[in-house]
Amino acid sequence: MPDSQHLTPRERATEPRAQGDYTGGVYGSMLAVSVIVGVGTPGSSPRLELVLLLLLTGLVFWLAHVHAQLFGARLAQRRWGPAVVLEVCREEWPIAGAAVPPALAVAVSPLFGLGLQGALWLALLVAVAGQMGWSAAAARRAGAPWPLVAVSASVNLLLGLLIIAFKLVVTH
Repeated sequence: MPDSQHLTPRERATEPRAQGDYTGGVYGSMLAVSVIVGVGTPGSSPRLELVLLLLLTGLVFWLAHVHAQLFGARLAQRRWGPAVVLEVCREEWPIAGAAVPPALAVAVSPLFGLGLQGALWLALLVAVAGQMGWSAAAARRAGAPWPLVAVSASVNLLLGLLIIAFKLVVTH
């Protein structure tokens, strides 16, 4: 099979993601930032609610991506069965997995004496750091030189900060 640089767009769309594709992790981290920023009025168990919201939203988006992969290019291009479904589930898992670190940050925030606002900021920092880390890992894995890795991480930092800025502007 030719390397992915020599594939047609149609072949590239149907090729399974390569090991080390961190796109889902970047996307999932951005999703976690959006969930944290979008949290409205806390209920009676705000930390638990946020942890569940992060994890469940990550799972729903993971399922949506699995569905899109299976019923998009793959269904049109090749037969699939349980092995292909499991492969796609594994490939898309970073979307759901990226919600775990910010959810854990919220869960452990009382150990650091943080109130709810502190927990939200800690989770945001963890999610944005994850976004930057996934992006840097993807760039490095693709063979990018260190300056380009830094640019990739910086762009993802900017995107995370942009979402936070939108929250601050819209709610104040």
